[in-house]
Amino acid sequence: MTPEEETEYKRRQRSRSLVMGLVLLFFAVLFYAITIVRMGD
Repeated sequence: MTPEEETEYKRRQRSRSLVMGLVLLFFAVLFYAITIVRMGD
């Protein structure tokens, strides 16, 4: 693997990890909000 390919691979892997982290954060906030709303009923 050339240095350019390795840099591109790491960049793609980092962006994929960031997206997965944001998705997990979104679901955590969503479940938290649903729990708060249900407790209010």
